[in-house]
Amino acid sequence: MSGAVVGDDGLARCPWGAGSETYRAYHDDEWGRRVAGEAAYLERLTLEAFQSGLSWLTILNKREGFRVAFAGFDADAVAAFDDRDQARLMADAGIVRNRLKIDAAITNAAATVRLRESGGLEAFVEGFRPETHPAPVTLGDVPATSPESTALSKALKKQGFAFVGPTTMYALMQAIGLVDDHLVGCHRRGVTGR
Repeated sequence: MSGAVVGDDGLARCPWGAGSETYRAYHDDEWGRRVAGEAAYLERLTLEAFQSGLSWLTILNKREGFRVAFAGFDADAVAAFDDRDQARLMADAGIVRNRLKIDAAITNAAATVRLRESGGLEAFVEGFRPETHPAPVTLGDVPATSPESTALSKALKKQGFAFVGPTTMYALMQAIGLVDDHLVGCHRRGVTGR
């Protein structure tokens, strides 16, 4: 498995982030960096669920479409979506048109609204941050799940969330900087600030 690679700009990156400009921008500017606020957490949770079984590049290329289709990931607005909204989303080529994932996004928005009573989605997810996390040297060192992502998955399901399996939750933890899986040598390793 490959370690960090040096791009044509002279910067070392995780191999997946050295490909297309879209991947490079996501790797350098966003992946593994902390986010704040309910909408940011709901967006990442929704996009990770939609990515399941697909290329992440597909999701990144449709990201603006997702933002428009899902009301900027405003939980109250999405939780209020009805059958007409579901039909609209199924006809929207700007997103991934998968009925189960669309239904899950609406379900998760409603669960997010309910979660406000106990501190909110951000605090809930943050409660599963691992105390320690080994620095990966190669892609083979990066796990697909962790005890914390498994626990987060179970806890979210108990709160009524859908499409939140342990692998998807580990990807969420990576995306929002709860774990730093930038490889040793990558110029983004250790840079998790907002």
